[in-house]
Amino acid sequence: MRGKNQRLFGALWILFVLVLVAALFTVAFYLTAALYRALHWNPPPLLVQIINSFLGLTLTGLIIRVFSGVFRAQQENAFSPIIQAMERMSRGDFNIRLDDRREDSLLSGLVASVNKMAAELGQVENMRQEFVSNVSHEIQSPLTSIRGFAQALESDRLSDQERLHYLEIIEMESVRLSRLADDLLKLASLDADQVKFEPKPYRLDKQIRSLVLTCEPQWTEKDIKLDVALKEVTIQADEGLLSQVWLNLLHNAIKFTPAGGSIKLTLRLRGEKVEFSIADSGIGIKPEDQLHIFERFYKADKSRTRSKEGSGLGLSIVKKIVDLHKGAIYLESEPGEGTTFVVSLPLE
Repeated sequence: MRGKNQRLFGALWILFVLVLVAALFTVAFYLTAALYRALHWNPPPLLVQIINSFLGLTLTGLIIRVFSGVFRAQQENAFSPIIQAMERMSRGDFNIRLDDRREDSLLSGLVASVNKMAAELGQVENMRQEFVSNVSHEIQSPLTSIRGFAQALESDRLSDQERLHYLEIIEMESVRLSRLADDLLKLASLDADQVKFEPKPYRLDKQIRSLVLTCEPQWTEKDIKLDVALKEVTIQADEGLLSQVWLNLLHNAIKFTPAGGSIKLTLRLRGEKVEFSIADSGIGIKPEDQLHIFERFYKADKSRTRSKEGSGLGLSIVKKIVDLHKGAIYLESEPGEGTTFVVSLPLE
């Protein structure tokens, strides 16, 4: 429909130009005829034709120039707010909202696009500022501890036990910094699509079972009961990347499950997809926190002790890797009743 309207408009415009040229040549004919009568001059027909054509073309050029000037001025007035908005965005000001109620559909669409771009860039800028603020906070906290305990070690009045305790804290905070740097590098690589994605067929149940055994010291130390029900499944995926998903979910489940609690791992087929779920009997997650749980640096439990504190990047990395595999991840949780994370992946 839009293409048909454009063709009709083009045909009408050509017709208008032809009528205008004919009218201007007619005007030129009557002007020259009046001039010849006033001068009592009767030039040869060829010269009359040349003079009439020249005058007609001159009038046509003048009229077109006038119309072009008016049209250009209108266009400049119409595009001026858009140009100013683009200049503001180039300076980092994205608080822009142009009036898109225009009669010209093309101009209205352009204004709507500028408004949409400004809104999206504003969101990106807010996320960037929040990200920088969170990174600064996460780095500053362990650095402050390291600096404080390093200064305390300079005291001669410390006992050997206190000195060893301070050194353990410094080491622990150094590990936190190292882990944060690793997570940031992983996220940067995933965001930039620089991660090597090499899917190949392998036994998913064997991989998960192996990772559970790797984490055995953590869950046996807390006397956590594990219920493992893994169906034999072969999947086409990147084994290295998915191992980060399962390890992260396992570590979180162990971390937030109290001593003597339980964790259930299930792997099953659902049509053309495989579904892995990990359910713990931990502290649970509030409904308002569930909406943000996969956001970077978001921590649902604001009361974590230093020994349990993480960077808040783990589940963001998990979500990125699952998305890379065209899968989905969601959770079900009730405060005080535990949490279940479910990962669904295509078999191929």
